Amino acid sequence: MPKKKPAIDKAAAKEAVLAYCLKKGALAAGVADLEAVNRICPPGHRPADIMPRVKSVIAIGVGGQTQGAWTVPSKALGYFGSTETRAYSISYGLAFYIENKFGIRSIYCPPDMDPDAGPRVPLQSLKVHAELAGIGARSLAGDILLHPEFGYMYFASVFTELELEPDAPMAENPCPAPSCVNMYRSIQRTPCMKFCPVQCLDGEVDEETGKQKVMRYDMAACAEMTQQYETVPSAIMDAIRATDEEDREDALFDPDNKMLWYKMSVGSGGLLAQCFECMRVCPIATQAPQADPILRHEHRLDAEAAE
Repeated sequence: MPKKKPAIDKAAAKEAVLAYCLKKGALAAGVADLEAVNRICPPGHRPADIMPRVKSVIAIGVGGQTQGAWTVPSKALGYFGSTETRAYSISYGLAFYIENKFGIRSIYCPPDMDPDAGPRVPLQSLKVHAELAGIGARSLAGDILLHPEFGYMYFASVFTELELEPDAPMAENPCPAPSCVNMYRSIQRTPCMKFCPVQCLDGEVDEETGKQKVMRYDMAACAEMTQQYETVPSAIMDAIRATDEEDREDALFDPDNKMLWYKMSVGSGGLLAQCFECMRVCPIATQAPQADPILRHEHRLDAEAAE
């Protein structure tokens, strides 16, 4: 006969799960309300479409750039600006941890694109999971999630048949920051809108309350510049369609495309996205109390001194 599994204390289980995430390097972790996820996400992109008996969605956030990274030119930042793989590593380990500790099925939620829907439609919205779990709120910068303490983070998710109590979304959205509101009142634009290289960001701020009113994001304009995996097949197609050798050589070996082949050959994460300019000028992303390792170091020293 199969062994009877001991009853699981949901509160203790959640505490252990979140503690694991923080110990492994997450800055924030929480549990999203599964019913709310299902209301927001369309059929085919709900957790049960990946894991039929899912009971909980765990969201994990890791730190964004180092303080030094924000000071380098964009052409350099594009090579190392992303820290998302750290979030994926933690969530992958968490799925193993839950199964080993509690004997209950868990999976690392794939952060990838839906092969049936195309390169701009994800299998699952990690952003929705994180927002509902209370570890990020939508900004005017293309709905990038921001945290009042940690600023700009990258997110990952874990689905599990372990039932955990959900957390609530943030009660207050840190975006726009007071300085952004002041700038909007002056020129009707926030820093992220003003400094977007392709002007894909737009929106409105309620000048009386200082709250977000409307957010507009031209995803196609953003992706055309940043999502270079879409550029690769276009370059190859141009070469195939070229009518003479010189045009074919231009299509394959012009300076921009040479960089694509280099990034592919070295496995550079910069191939996938290389624009951080909206976050470079975001006061929440760069100046939140624990937005980078130096600020977190100072916060830790202050905490130790207070003890």
